Order: sequence, then structure tokens, then C-alpha cells
Amino acid sequence: MAVNNKRLRVTELDFDDIKDNLKVFLKGQNQFKDYDFEGSGMNILLDTLAYNTHYLGFNANMVANEMFLDSSSLRSSAVSHAKTLGYEVTSARAPTATLNVSLSTTAATKTMSAGTAFTSTVDGTSYQFVTTSDITSTNTGSNIPFDSVTVYEGTYVITKYLVDSSDVDQRFILTDPRSDTTTLTVKVQNSATDTTTTTYTKATDITQLSPSSTVYYLQEVETGRYEVYFGDGIVSQSVSDGNIIQLQYVVTNKTESNGASSFSAPTAIDGVTNITVTTVASASGGAEPESIQSIKLNAPLDYASQGRAVTTKDYEVYVKRLFPTTQAVSVWGGEDGSYDSSTGVSSTPEYGKVFISIKSTTGVDLTSAQKTNLEKELAPYKVASITPVVVDAETTSIILGITIMYDSSATTYTAAQIASLVATTVSNYNASDLQTFNTPFRHSKLLGLIDNTDTSILNSVATVTMAKLFTPTLSSSTDYRLNFNNKFYNPVSGYNASAGGIIASTGFYLNSVTTTTYFFDDDGAGNLRTYYLVSGVRTYLNIAAGTVDYANGLITIGSITITGVAEVDGTTSTQIRITVLPNSNDITPVRNQILEIDLTNTTYDGSVDATASTGVGYVTTTTSAGTTTTTVSSVSSTPSSSAY
Repeated sequence: MAVNNKRLRVTELDFDDIKDNLKVFLKGQNQFKDYDFEGSGMNILLDTLAYNTHYLGFNANMVANEMFLDSSSLRSSAVSHAKTLGYEVTSARAPTATLNVSLSTTAATKTMSAGTAFTSTVDGTSYQFVTTSDITSTNTGSNIPFDSVTVYEGTYVITKYLVDSSDVDQRFILTDPRSDTTTLTVKVQNSATDTTTTTYTKATDITQLSPSSTVYYLQEVETGRYEVYFGDGIVSQSVSDGNIIQLQYVVTNKTESNGASSFSAPTAIDGVTNITVTTVASASGGAEPESIQSIKLNAPLDYASQGRAVTTKDYEVYVKRLFPTTQAVSVWGGEDGSYDSSTGVSSTPEYGKVFISIKSTTGVDLTSAQKTNLEKELAPYKVASITPVVVDAETTSIILGITIMYDSSATTYTAAQIASLVATTVSNYNASDLQTFNTPFRHSKLLGLIDNTDTSILNSVATVTMAKLFTPTLSSSTDYRLNFNNKFYNPVSGYNASAGGIIASTGFYLNSVTTTTYFFDDDGAGNLRTYYLVSGVRTYLNIAAGTVDYANGLITIGSITITGVAEVDGTTSTQIRITVLPNSNDITPVRNQILEIDLTNTTYDGSVDATASTGVGYVTTTTSAGTTTTTVSSVSSTPSSSAY
């Protein structure tokens, strides 16, 4: 098809193609038929035109991307799109700690003012924790207690603005992008001469507002800061010239002081200098502002929920919104399982409840106060009589015994180096595919990754063992339940009873005697046993110390008084580890269960594949009566994988 060289093609976006199109266009004009476009000054002009066109095309493409939430790359664009969906982007969060503070005084009452500062040190750095409201308490005899005081890490800031409607650019801004909006208190003072103030609350449902509603609105603006704005006198009450806007909030260092546990009192509280501070809950909950990726994921889901938590996905969205340090969350309805403080999570239905398990970015379970607060914050979104219950996540460890056969002629690596490479592969798989809810361990996938670690690896085998840690209540008769939620290996009743069955444990002490170490095993018939070793021989103390449910993967330890715990992995521990062989090499987590590979106890054995090195088959070595005989088979053989 003929090309009209006198018409400029404008469909190209690549720089070189744009320049070529310009050349073709100019060559098609009578005035430039004989021009040398490569060697003349015209080449510079063409470059300039092509660059300018390329810039404009790139800019138009980027602008188009920013028009949609899914393709936006600027935070301001993502925040703006989220606002149109009614989604409030989460600010930075200050770590919070709970303290009991006691003032030694005979005074009747004392007030701990907002901004009262306590100090703590984490990794050699001092941090300040402050109160955000005035707290008044009365004397109980010789002291005034302030119990369960919540303190926030950071600086208590008060910013004031004089309302001036003639200033068209006036805005009420939280001055630092590290501001924690959950600590924000908004007060409106009538005027400089009238100090009467009204505390405004954040609007959550505009359908419930009237022209006299004293509410404020909050949005993230440029550079990650937040802006407070008010109604127009119709949707909610507006502010007037001469009003003074007071913004009180905490500017935090975010995650840096998580874990702070020891706190020092200020010099004085309301004139009292004899102050005692006791830590009820260490600092936790510090978090970065919500990421762009999180905004893109949660804003549409929040819009779909329409302000109500109906499905499990709705609860996941609100949990991430209300508890910013959430790394992963699992939610299940009462029809799929339940939780009891004495028996833990089970498959027994409990209708009328929704259960929530959270893995925090800090790696620490939520405190009782955090669980209670989250349940309260979820209450406005729940439907009818559904009750949210927050439970701890449970980790099931996977211990692997990995054997690698490799061709020594195809690599310069030693067996130890091959094993080290495989260890890195296993660690990467653990980080990318496990350590969160609802992600199963796939035995075959891991073996495939191991085989692809190096071209010299010919074959690999991985035995699988499950493990759980539990913390015994020392010197108290207590029973324990360890739910693995995966079937145990038990081919026949009484399997491997004489050698300890399929269950093993680390050591513990009974009756305050530390010279005898006890362990758990099973008899293959559903009975858990306790034993100790005499010259390497198992001597059983109790052959009915508990039960083993092989079909459902449950170990129940009957009432036992443990008085101490032996070392675990060569170090002092407060926990006992129980290991068990699974029926399948694939492990599937359910409800609040998280799987992770125990990289400390996983073993690696790299060996040269004799078949590959000799080329004559499978080599076996037999030792008998002090003599060694090597037999070379002419038939190739491949070791089979084992359930262990």
C-alpha cells in the first residue's frame, strides 16, 4: 500500500520512530528533497523536535495513568482516587504503651495533664511517650493511682489557626507527615477574647449529620500531611471568622520505639515528685503511613463493603484499616470453627461470632488491650448480633531433612557449597511462599526449586516433620492442647511403639528435680507417654500422659505439673517443642495457623551421585564382619522419597 510521504505519521511513541517519521515527512516536501538529514544542521532540529514530541507523549501517557487508581504511581493520585471512594488513608501510627502511675501524696485529687512525658530507651536511643488528654484521679489513702494509662511515643503538638475567610488559601494542616491522626483532637475556640471551646469529632456517616453537627473532616494532602476541614453550615456546622482552630496531636517516630518496656517518670506530675511507674503493656503498634499498594488494594474493597462488615473480606479490610501494623489477617465465621480460652481454636462451630487472627509486622502477638480496642473499633461496622473475637496466630514449624545428589563433574562446587546454595533456596521459599495465613507447604514445589538451584543437582529428597512450641505453666497442674490440623502418620495401630512412635519432644523437669529430664512420645495407639532415659534406654513414668488423635492432628497433654524446661537447641528456653510426623508431605494451614520452615533445625546433606560419576549404575557399600565389599549394579536405581 502506497504511503503518502506528505502526511506526517503521528502514531509512533519511540524516539527513533518519531525522528524517522519527521524525516519521511520532510523528504516528501519539494523544498527538502535534496537535503542530507544526517550531516546537516537540520539533524539537530529533528532531534529537538523528536525529543519534544517524545516528552509530550510520555507526559500524556503518565497523566493518563494517574487518572486511574490501578495504574497511578504517585501517592497523591492514589490518595485522591481513594477519597472519591470514601476511603480514608491511614496515617503514621505511634507505638502505644500502657502504664500504671502512682503519685505518693496526701492531696485529695491530682490531674495528669495532656502532654505529660515519660521516657524509655530502645537500642541506646531515648524516646518520649506522652499522654493525649487530661486525667484526674482521687486519693486512695496515701497515694493517687492512675491505672492503665495509655501513652503514645512522640511529641505532643498543639497547632492553632485564626479563621480568616478573606484568605482564600487558608488551610488547617497537621504540620508533620509523621502525625498520628488517631491522637488528633480538634477544638474550636470562639475568639481571642472568648476562650470558650467546643470539641469537634471526626465525621463518619454524613447521613446522621445536621447543620448544627460539630464535626470535622480529614484528608491527606501534599507531602503526606493531613488537612482538617469543616462543614458549610448545611451538611454540618461551619467555622466563622475570628474562631481559633486548635489541633492537638502526636508526631511520632513510627516503628522505631516498638518494644519499649521500661519507662521513667517525669520530674513532677501536678506538683508531685514522688512518682512510681509500672509497665502494664510494652510499646507496640508503631507503623508507617499506609503504602500506595495498600491503598490500591483496600480502597475498592472498602467501597464494596459500603461501611459494613458482612463478609470475611470486609473484616480483613477493616482490620488492616484499624490496626495498621497488620502484616496478614485471617478471618473465619463461627460456622467454620471457634475459639475457647482453655482449648484454643477448634473446628467446633460457634454461631454468631466472627474470629480474627492477626500477624503483626512486629512479630509479637496483640496484647489484651489491643485485642479489646480492635473489637470495640470493629463494633460500628458489624452486622446485627455478630460478635468479633480476636485470637492469636499459631505457628507450626516444618523441619526438613534434605538430601541432595549431584554430579561432581558438572560443577566446581563442593558438597558443602551445594548444601549452602540449597539452604538459601529453602530460606527464599520460606520467605516468599510461607509465613502468612492460608499458604500451604508444597513438598514437590520445594523439591523442584532445590533441583533448579544448580545444574549439577540430579536428585533431591526432603523428609518432613511438623513441630510446635508451647509454654508450660510452671509448678501448676495444667493440661495442654496442640492442634496441628493435619493428619499424623499412623499406618497401623501400635506403629513404632517400641521406638517411641512418631512423637518426640525436648526435655522438661518434674517435681522440681533437674537431674532427671523427661520427654514425650507415643505408643502408636493414641496414648501419649512420658519417659526418661536410663543408660540410653527409655523408662516410662506414665504411659497414659495424654491422648493423640492421629486422624485430626491433635495432641492433648493431660494435667501435668511441669517445674522446669530443659535447653532447646542448646540454649535456655521457657518453651517445650513437640515434633510429629505428618501423614502427607504437603502441609495445609487452617484458620489461625501459619506455617514456616525451621531453618535452624533443617539439615542438608550433599553427596556425589555415584551413578553420574561412574556411569555404570548404582553403587552400594556393604560392611560385614570387619570387611567392606563394594558392589556395582548394572541397573540404574533412584532412591525413593520417604514420608519422614
